[in-house]
Amino acid sequence: MALTSGRVTGQSGERWSLRKHAHGDPVLDPSLAVASLRRCALFAHVDEEGLRAIAGQMRRRRFRRGEVIFHQDDMGDSLQVVVSGSVKIVLPSQEGEEAIIASLHPGEFFGELALLDGAPRSTTAAAVEPTETLALPREPFLALLESDPRIMRALLQTLAEELRRLTGHVEELHFLDLSGRLSMRLVRLAREADPSASGRVELDWPFTQSDLAAMIGGTRQSVNKLLSGLVEDGILTIERETLTINDLARLELRGGR
Repeated sequence: MALTSGRVTGQSGERWSLRKHAHGDPVLDPSLAVASLRRCALFAHVDEEGLRAIAGQMRRRRFRRGEVIFHQDDMGDSLQVVVSGSVKIVLPSQEGEEAIIASLHPGEFFGELALLDGAPRSTTAAAVEPTETLALPREPFLALLESDPRIMRALLQTLAEELRRLTGHVEELHFLDLSGRLSMRLVRLAREADPSASGRVELDWPFTQSDLAAMIGGTRQSVNKLLSGLVEDGILTIERETLTINDLARLELRGGR
């Protein structure tokens, strides 16, 4: 893949590489890209030199809040690692509604399934807030899987964890009422942010009430009513871009578990 080179200094004084892939997408300075890749479970075992080699094959992508990264039924062309911001993975309906099946944060990756089987994308991915990713094209990604069994094992472990998470989600949809699903989804988000979380937990909260409704199979109006009840009971505090769970154990009991 052809590259051109150059260098500029941004307003903050941070120096960025202007290396570009042939299609023109700029790539982060290797040291910044390596720092992002190091957070990703897929590449956790890779040494500095290896991470730099991988970073050299990736392209930088930026998305506005709400911007679609790829659509369901698109052909898969890259694996993407979240550098900043957050991404929601959704199943869209013909009526324009959506079911959010996953939310991803810095260090997590997505888009791998279509690269593995060559089938079209099974979901839509969109930025929840201003988001930046690093995209690795399909052929380099497949070559990495063939050349490094540890990456393959890390991928399989991640897929297994995702299957377990989705199984839990299906269980909640079938066996909990909407109030229980809301409580358990908030508990799950807290544990994803901090597996050792207990007591009071503060979460960055870029989601809208419509997003939360799409996570649990409800309507915005019903979720608004349930959230208001949790706030009145002192279990939650909601401020701009922040949701605080004041008592995680109490919220979990609300989930009926």
